[in-house]
Amino acid sequence: MRFLCVLCVLCGLSSLSFALDREAFTITKYDLEIRLEPEQQRLGARGKITLRNDSNQAQKIAALQVSSSLNWRSIRVDGKAVQYVSQPYVSDIDHTGALSEAIVTLPAEIKPKDSVELEIGYEGVIPLDATRLIRVGVPEEIAKHTSWDQISPSFTAVRGAGYVAWYPITTESADFSEGNSLFEVADRWKAREAGSEFKLALSLQGGSLDATPTLLCGAEARGPSAEAGKDRKIRVECGWSPLGTVTPTFAMAEYVDQSKALLRLYSLPGHEAGAAKYSNALEPAMKFVSAWFGPPSAPVAIADFADPHSAPFESGTLLMASMAAEDSKLAGINLVHELVHSALPSSRPWVYEGLAHFAEAMYRQEQGGRQAALDFLGLHRAAFLDSEKEVSAALQKSVDQKSVGQALATTFDETYYRSKAAYVWWMLRDIAGDDALKQAIRKYRAEDDKDKDPKYVEQLIESAAKRDLGWFFDDWVYRDRGLPDFHVQSVHPWKTEKGAQIVTVTLENLGNAGAEVPFTILFEGGEITKRIEVRAKGTATTRVELPGTASEIVVNDGSVPESDLTNNTYKISAP
Repeated sequence: MRFLCVLCVLCGLSSLSFALDREAFTITKYDLEIRLEPEQQRLGARGKITLRNDSNQAQKIAALQVSSSLNWRSIRVDGKAVQYVSQPYVSDIDHTGALSEAIVTLPAEIKPKDSVELEIGYEGVIPLDATRLIRVGVPEEIAKHTSWDQISPSFTAVRGAGYVAWYPITTESADFSEGNSLFEVADRWKAREAGSEFKLALSLQGGSLDATPTLLCGAEARGPSAEAGKDRKIRVECGWSPLGTVTPTFAMAEYVDQSKALLRLYSLPGHEAGAAKYSNALEPAMKFVSAWFGPPSAPVAIADFADPHSAPFESGTLLMASMAAEDSKLAGINLVHELVHSALPSSRPWVYEGLAHFAEAMYRQEQGGRQAALDFLGLHRAAFLDSEKEVSAALQKSVDQKSVGQALATTFDETYYRSKAAYVWWMLRDIAGDDALKQAIRKYRAEDDKDKDPKYVEQLIESAAKRDLGWFFDDWVYRDRGLPDFHVQSVHPWKTEKGAQIVTVTLENLGNAGAEVPFTILFEGGEITKRIEVRAKGTATTRVELPGTASEIVVNDGSVPESDLTNNTYKISAP
């Protein structure tokens, strides 16, 4: 009889799971203690999490998920064990392609916007696993260089959800093979937990290890203390508040500490020359960042990879990148990116990440000229071009244009808040000028109450530039209107009495987003570049006086992302 009762409970919970709203709860606070046992590739976790009901209905069932290689051990509320059923849940939000899900019956219904604190415990292993990538056809060797997360005696590095769910999450299933499914699920999760607080105490028990490893938790690091003795206990505490776009990450290796000033530099033996490139690049990078964004306020960390082919990864002020290569230019650019994060913290992804990528482009210009910067931006254009073409197509059919696309101001899609945002800041620089944009950026304060106003950044730049930029922010930041599409509509050249040539140029924008675009007129003996503002679905006309006969007009030098670059050249017939 007792067996049948238990079976009924389990069946009831199982049936509930199919109708369960897995994203009803948001985890607003993490307070975890993680113990690593590298020789067994094991991780043991205990601590507390706070769930807030963000649905519009009272909830008594919650779904908590960790990597499928981890197992739930206990879940308690107010010190009392609660009933839960653990089951596998297929999802590519974890590198194994699956999650270990606990369907929890809470002691009482949680009303909308109310919260409940849970005490949790789970444990298991985190080996190298590229299952989700191999499953969609990525060659195994490439997959392993991309999905490099693992705990091992010689090298440990583990990123958070989206890579490895080593801490609890609450998401629907994500599938790499179904279009943008994975990114949509990850973006929703990031948006829900953007304001959450994450505290972590990470410890390492390395009793039999011959090495003296360094434990990294975000930008914080610890090695064995003098009093650790034979047990070699290492403990490091770190936190992220708010989480924003940060992915909680930890690493462990026998690092050589080459830190100085605001740079915490950790290289592996044999990679000292590569590490020296970062060390040498610090002073010029600091000078550049301080001039534009103000002095960095917190240390940044660069950590080495054991596998030199591992794909670089950045989270907050921590960058993981191989130091096996000795590229001084890349070292400087990477440092600039991280130092901007330190100098200008922001809870707005398009500001926080967009400015860091914009700074990379400017630093490339300083090192190799404007074309080097535009080539870099061109790589970013490829990241969001297809998405923006879809937006443009949808706008043609949509009555409510507010519902189309992703507004840059609120998006948690990386291709937008990194790549599109880099272009937006570059265009603002071209429109406002270096001095005005510097002034606006230096006045920006993330903690300022004014930053709660969506138009805070616009107002700072308008005040410094003495220009109305509402049209630009409406097209590029507050809404997603796709991309512009410029071409020369007409050209009328004529000669003055003094022999100079006047060219009247009319540009048309076929796209739904306006921009100030440069155009270059080539003539006998040289060329001249001008700028003109062309609003969406509009035209603009200007006159240019030339010392020679015009032969060609080229619209856009690559500084404005367009949907079509094939119609930007116009040949001028002889007058």
